[in-house]
Amino acid sequence: MGSTWGNNLKISIFGESHGMGIGAVIDGFPAGFSFNMENILKEMDRRAPGKSKLTTGRREKDLPNIVSGVLDGVTTGAPICIIINNTDTKSRDYEGLRVVPRPSHSDYTGQLRYNGKNDIRGGGHFSGRLTAPLVFAGALCKEFLREAKGIEIGSHIYSIGSVKDEGFDLAGVNEGLLKSLQKMNLPVLDEDIADVMKEAVDEARIQKDSIGGIIECAVTGICAGIGSPMFENVESRIASILYGIPAVKGIEFGEGFEMSLKKGSEVNDCFSKNEDIIVTKTNYNGGILGGITTGMPIVVKVALKPTPSISKEQSTLNLKTGEEELLIIQGRHDPCIALRSPVVIECAMAIAIMDLHLEAYGYDAR
Repeated sequence: MGSTWGNNLKISIFGESHGMGIGAVIDGFPAGFSFNMENILKEMDRRAPGKSKLTTGRREKDLPNIVSGVLDGVTTGAPICIIINNTDTKSRDYEGLRVVPRPSHSDYTGQLRYNGKNDIRGGGHFSGRLTAPLVFAGALCKEFLREAKGIEIGSHIYSIGSVKDEGFDLAGVNEGLLKSLQKMNLPVLDEDIADVMKEAVDEARIQKDSIGGIIECAVTGICAGIGSPMFENVESRIASILYGIPAVKGIEFGEGFEMSLKKGSEVNDCFSKNEDIIVTKTNYNGGILGGITTGMPIVVKVALKPTPSISKEQSTLNLKTGEEELLIIQGRHDPCIALRSPVVIECAMAIAIMDLHLEAYGYDAR
């Protein structure tokens, strides 16, 4: 399993969806940082399932037990290890999926890679359940970046299916807006669109189907000059951890693919000066040039595919008989992964920014 990420700040995720528990080890976090556990738990709660009919019915408290690396609420410099117990599992729902794998899921490829020995219950180590310890690690990084460096990270649901919110003002997104979005149950810029998004998800649920979405995430307050081309540039570091999140299928920075449809004169970010700070008048490149931060907001869109586990009848292959057969998936699943994803995207971004920050300024990054 390739479950460790990072150069200077190393994150290891462990556990399975229906095992005894899941957790994370965070190695390289600076010593002496006093953090507010209530803020961490608020971030965990933003990701937690079972809050409405629009999310999975699985109910987990997601209370992290800190095993090491923290003393009296202050980081010690030792690896920080946390464990989250699994308490609401129904493993019987997954019997038989080794023989009749779910379409667009890891059942088939996971068996190939691990010779049929992987834990298939609830998706095992491939499950979105593993984003819970990722959120803890990222929430800790968010707290550090905010308190020590004035860096804020926030996001909104840009789209659910064909229902679209407004997009960020790429050059003008600010800390206050990002903080306000974090307090919303369904973070959107146009509050009138929230109910339309809910209706789209509910319609998919009623049809025993699922629906995809896009999260737009921004980082403000980051210094210019961070990043190491060619293969350790800011885009590649951020993308590499975002693609570790189950269901992520596409990433673009700034205007991304839209830039390919335009002329250079339409999307070049021209330099200017705001008092003593060098800025760009626009931010089509999403705060990154040559793989290095410009000091403008970093803005990224993350596309999430529809949940592959749906209750609608589907065709699959019986791996024993070699014959196609119909499958109705049992269990509890989100009709739209994107609804609970904003905090996951933010926390993955925080881990990436923290790693890049440590690379630029060293381990005594206070």
